[in-house]
Amino acid sequence: MRSKTLFKVAALAGMIALTGCASKIASPEKYSGFLKKYSDLKETTSASGKPELRWIDPNYNPADFDNVVYNPVVYYPVPKPTTQFGEQAMSEILNYTNQELKKAIAEKKPLTTIAGPRSLIFRGAITGVDRSEEGLQFYEVVPVALVVAGTQMATGHRTMDTSLYFEAELIDPKTNKPVIKVVRKGEGEDLANENTPVTAETLKAVIDEMAIDAVKFDPTQK
Repeated sequence: MRSKTLFKVAALAGMIALTGCASKIASPEKYSGFLKKYSDLKETTSASGKPELRWIDPNYNPADFDNVVYNPVVYYPVPKPTTQFGEQAMSEILNYTNQELKKAIAEKKPLTTIAGPRSLIFRGAITGVDRSEEGLQFYEVVPVALVVAGTQMATGHRTMDTSLYFEAELIDPKTNKPVIKVVRKGEGEDLANENTPVTAETLKAVIDEMAIDAVKFDPTQK
């Protein structure tokens, strides 16, 4: 009887641990330093209902700006290719992110290459932080955090969750300060095991969701 009770307690603890690690938003230890300040971010939802962290300057009025200078999204910090996350996948994911986000932002305001008095400057990054946590195995793949979140089967097979972390801001060049900041975590496709390579298809849906939300974003809903 005692052994059954202990087993139930252990199983419950494991479920709680996995639930905590499957948080839908980026936790502070995942902040990359790409943004200068994170303390003012508040948990909210995107236009499509996805959870994210966001801050909007209370004085921000989109009518005050006519266009956007789009700085291409980068990796921050710069990742090192691995057998699971190779150079080709890194390049394809970054290119697809820039293609979709640039197109999405252009639907909101015209793009320009030179910032004027009524311009906004966009900068964004796919980010990640190496981290280890008791009870779970983290693989050092930046910027895609791969966490073993499935249970080990009798065959030793494990499934792996993939998550893409993204940070971005819109800057007013007159003050050189942000008017909007966003930190987001998106869940990609599961991988069969730790030997399954990450591809652009693994994270394509996450990137598409970010682009859709960029188009639908309403800054009046702060």
